[in-house]
Amino acid sequence: MQTPQKIKKTATGIVLEAFPNALFKVKMDSDSGELLCYLAGKMRLHRIKILIGDRVEVILDEYGGKGRIVRRI
Repeated sequence: MQTPQKIKKTATGIVLEAFPNALFKVKMDSDSGELLCYLAGKMRLHRIKILIGDRVEVILDEYGGKGRIVRRI
């Protein structure tokens, strides 16, 4: 029996502000809100840099609090 997988909602946005502990403030394209996002593990592992003004793809938290940056576009 297979377990059902959770559907991950993704969105794109622009990085507005970078904080020292790998947190970023991202302005989402879909709505005018801003979201606090952290860097995904693979991006930390491969040392991919995120700068202010970069377009990023974010997986949204199911509770609506934070997001995880998974790709730099």
